[in-house]
Amino acid sequence: MQYALIGCGRVAPSHITAARNNKLNIAALCDIDPQPHLQLDTVPLYTSYQDMLSEVKPELVAIATPSGLHAQMVLDCLDAGTHVIIEKPMAMTLADAAKIVEKARATGLVVGVNLQNRFNPAAQVLKAAVDAGRFGRITNASMQLQWYRDDGYYNSAAWRGTHEQDGGVMMNQSIHGIDLLNWMMGADPMQVKAFRSTLARNIEAEDLGMALLHYPCGALASLQCTTLRYHAAEEQILEINGEHGFVRLGGNCAQVIEVWRFDDNAPDEEPRICREYGENPAHVYGDGHTLHYADVLQAIANGTQPLINAEEGMRALAIILAAYADA
Repeated sequence: MQYALIGCGRVAPSHITAARNNKLNIAALCDIDPQPHLQLDTVPLYTSYQDMLSEVKPELVAIATPSGLHAQMVLDCLDAGTHVIIEKPMAMTLADAAKIVEKARATGLVVGVNLQNRFNPAAQVLKAAVDAGRFGRITNASMQLQWYRDDGYYNSAAWRGTHEQDGGVMMNQSIHGIDLLNWMMGADPMQVKAFRSTLARNIEAEDLGMALLHYPCGALASLQCTTLRYHAAEEQILEINGEHGFVRLGGNCAQVIEVWRFDDNAPDEEPRICREYGENPAHVYGDGHTLHYADVLQAIANGTQPLINAEEGMRALAIILAAYADA
């Protein structure tokens, strides 16, 4: 399958690795910088994605540009007849996200939103436990993202930390954890109460955000999100608590099972699970890109929907925008 990548910055190597692991033919790269962060020998580099679409005619395009550019680029790719993988967030507004959903339905093309941490092995085994009813009634949950991003990170590009093109820690970094939590809860919250602050970085958006989510089953979930973690290893924690079980995922992207306790645990189940799902990935992107790509490709081949299609991608976005509105 002919593949192209739009946006050759920080996360681009993860997309290229996933494309190669899935045996895609990397036909083109596109970036407005003629000397981008990522370049590949023998692969043509475009500075106009419209030119690339018309000349290369790729079958699958991944979009890894600043977030405020995502929606229009996705719509243009769908109009050009190509399937799309979008980096998170899929759009900056629900109206734009809804346009993507509508266009994908109208064209019959596959849109996959890159919330790849759902494919972390730890997240998969936790979701299986939720779906099997091992928790009983889930009463409360939490997601904490404690990362560090210095002024150099935000100053590296004019779009970083802006309301229009990026958002703050909730929209940019924490969306993965928010998506995981909401996926585990199996429904969207009825109510979101939130606070956000800009305490240390010279940006428009927040470097600290907290929220409380009220779910239809009565359960409450808390969010604590910051890029101001002080001189310590980065950490993302997901906890699910129910009548009959408690699980805690940790590591830098919630990929390490640290606690696995259920009423019906088999002998030695918790230490075994913690051993099997105890490897922390080398970077905060995790290892899910390859599996996400494989899922999208399978959906294309079978005429089905991927695990994280456009509708699914809207769910975490809706929570974050509700938090922004309340704050």
